[in-house]
Amino acid sequence: MNNEVRPLAPVVRAGMLIRRTPEEVFQAFADPEITTKFWFTKGSGFLVAGSKVQWDWEMYDVSAEIDVIELIPNERIVFEWPGAHGTTQVRWKFIPLDNIGTFVSVENDGFAGTDAEVVEEAMGATQGFTIVLCAAKIYLEQGVEPNFVLDRFPKGITGG
Repeated sequence: MNNEVRPLAPVVRAGMLIRRTPEEVFQAFADPEITTKFWFTKGSGFLVAGSKVQWDWEMYDVSAEIDVIELIPNERIVFEWPGAHGTTQVRWKFIPLDNIGTFVSVENDGFAGTDAEVVEEAMGATQGFTIVLCAAKIYLEQGVEPNFVLDRFPKGITGG
């Protein structure tokens, strides 16, 4: 099996307008007390450049160590986390739109494995980040704590 990063490996991209200030939206992704309302169920600490934190998805008995590479308040978060066949990098940008809100974009790359494994992981990441952005939008704009991440893989359903 070839687990090297492919030179032409895909870069996952997703984006969403969230009708809140960059400060509010950035805080929602940096502070686990808020992020747990729409993404993971437990976080070991606030994101700080150079720190490592753990995020847990207790309903799936899954956790990930997050290595925060860069953090520019209200503008950018960059971290590395485990992929299926090695570490991948995730880059969040928070772009202010006057009198509208914040456009949040996310990119994820560095996928490794066979061609089929890279494609499968990239497709899963695209789906996952899209779900997270939709969940963040509904939580921050409407105050609703969505179960999107929980409901993505209900017990008894495989592969769907």
